[in-house]
Amino acid sequence: MTGSHASPKIEISPGFHDSERDFAATLFWQAFQAKLAPLMRPQAKALAFLARTIDPAFCLAARSEDGQLLGLAGFKTDKGALVGGTMSDLAETYGWIGALWRAPLLALLERDTRPGVFQMDGIFVAPQARGLGVGTALLGAIREHARDLGMGEISLDVIDTNPRARALYERFGFTATQTTDIGPLRHLFGFRSSTQMRMHIME
Repeated sequence: MTGSHASPKIEISPGFHDSERDFAATLFWQAFQAKLAPLMRPQAKALAFLARTIDPAFCLAARSEDGQLLGLAGFKTDKGALVGGTMSDLAETYGWIGALWRAPLLALLERDTRPGVFQMDGIFVAPQARGLGVGTALLGAIREHARDLGMGEISLDVIDTNPRARALYERFGFTATQTTDIGPLRHLFGFRSSTQMRMHIME
């Protein structure tokens, strides 16, 4: 997939360089801070944790012709995820007390992998690159990657406070299958409900 062009100005390739780790963490935080801020703030610590744990082995990157990182599409397998981390990673950033109460709550946001289903783990685009087709290019590359792995469908989750992302997924062919209201936990997270969306991968 390296070197393939999703459009004349967007190149898709696996992962990101270690020198881009802080920037990748910042893009992730900008995209998902409304969802994660109640658990992961203050921002400085959230960015430190993300930079420590974000894994280039579990994403595809969109770049401009001159190599600038424009966005990432993360995924999860039985070997890991774009942003994982251990209890020790949490403790390194938040201390053990902070890690002990954050870990079980963050676990509520996790999705288990299933045979034949490619589980996405977030897609996000740099602010200056939005509206240029980067998200669509990344989704196209994810579909190709999932097909290459022999997967039958792609699954992702979108929260109610991100209608723009849901509209993108629907335009690309995803359909909503289940919406979960998180009830009182809405006071801990920055959203009220999460919708699972799936897309069948045609041969």
